[in-house]
Amino acid sequence: MDRAQKEKVVEELGQIFESSGVVVVAHYTGLTVAEMQDLRAQAREAGGSVRVAKNRLAKIALEGKPCESIGDLLSGMTVLTYSEDPVAAAKVAEDFAKKNDKFVILGGAMGENALDRAGVTAVSNMPSREELIASIVGCIGAPAANIAGAIGAPASNIASILSTIEDKAAA
Repeated sequence: MDRAQKEKVVEELGQIFESSGVVVVAHYTGLTVAEMQDLRAQAREAGGSVRVAKNRLAKIALEGKPCESIGDLLSGMTVLTYSEDPVAAAKVAEDFAKKNDKFVILGGAMGENALDRAGVTAVSNMPSREELIASIVGCIGAPAANIAGAIGAPASNIASILSTIEDKAAA
């Protein structure tokens, strides 16, 4: 890799570290190509990405970034799983680590907050952005449905009373 290519990689990694909601660092020693493709597919499906980069270039890209603290985790064969959603990459990494013993999560970062192994697990257990939005919409929509039901109920009660009175009058 020549100098221009290295500078491009450092710039790309810098953008990843700056714009990602969460970055998870893991060792992937012994994973097959098919297993890595599976991890990439799961991350893509969840709205995240997976990146293998030279540790030295990643450490250069980390300088001055909010998640600079993860530089200590970059040793050996490391892979970065990241996403804009603060939970998606952590969930993908946790799920993949449960199924594959060769994928070992070292830690990560969520903005300026460094995460150890337990921190990544805690983040993966949080609801995703979509789940939070759905629950908020559900909370907002429930009172509106109750109000509509309460407004419609007296009208249906009056209609049933009038129907009963008509039936008695006809008899």
